[in-house]
Amino acid sequence: MNKLPNKVISRLTLYHCILVDYIERDITFVSSLKLSKLLNIDDSQIRKDIKLLDYKGKCKVGYSVKELKELIEHRLTFKRSKDVFIVGAGNLGLALAKNDNFDYYGFNILALFDSNDLKTGISIDSKEIFHISRLPDLTTRLGVEIAILTVPRSQAQKVADLLIDSGIKYIWNFTQCILDVPENIHVWNENLIGHFLQLTIENDSVVNNTELKEIRTEDAMVKI
Repeated sequence: MNKLPNKVISRLTLYHCILVDYIERDITFVSSLKLSKLLNIDDSQIRKDIKLLDYKGKCKVGYSVKELKELIEHRLTFKRSKDVFIVGAGNLGLALAKNDNFDYYGFNILALFDSNDLKTGISIDSKEIFHISRLPDLTTRLGVEIAILTVPRSQAQKVADLLIDSGIKYIWNFTQCILDVPENIHVWNENLIGHFLQLTIENDSVVNNTELKEIRTEDAMVKI
C-alpha cells in the first residue's frame, strides 16, 4: 500500500467530517460536486483523492457515505490505537487533553507532563499530570513514540531535545518554534497563527475590494 501524501491525508479527514455528519442525518450518498461546494476544493481533486482509496462511486448517484467513511477510517488507521503524551499542561495542553475527538481517531492520550510542581498529581479527565522529569522513564516503560508539544516557545527546543533523548519519534508541535531535530524524527508543525492570519488577510482583501468598488461608484456618480 502506497503512502498517501500529507495534503491528501488532510483532505481525507475533511471528507470524513462531512461523512460523519451525513450519517447522523441519514444521508446515504454524496457526490464529489457536493463535497467540492462544502470545502471549496475542486471536484476533480476530490475524485483523485478518493481514487487513491481504490473506490469508485456510482454514476449519477455519487459515493456511498457509509462505505467511503469506512474506507477512509481503514486507510488512515483510525481503529489502531496510538498512545500519546501531552508535554506542557498550560491552557492549550489541558484543552487538548479534554478533547474527546482524539479517541475516535485512535489517539490514546495517556498522560500530561509539566515543569510546574503545583500541577503535578492533578488529573484531567483521568489523565494524570506528571513532572517533566518523569518523561524519560515513562516513555520507555510505556513504549510511547508520539508527543504533543504545547510548552512556551522559549522552552520548545530544550523540551524537544528531551523528548527525542527519551525515545519519542513523532512530535506534533503546537509551539511557535521551528524545531531543530535529527532526520529520523518526524515533526508536524501546527501553525495556528498562520491559519488565523490567512483568515484575516482574506477578510481584509474582501473589505478593501468592497471599499474600492464603493469609491469607484462614488467617482462615477460625481462625473455624471
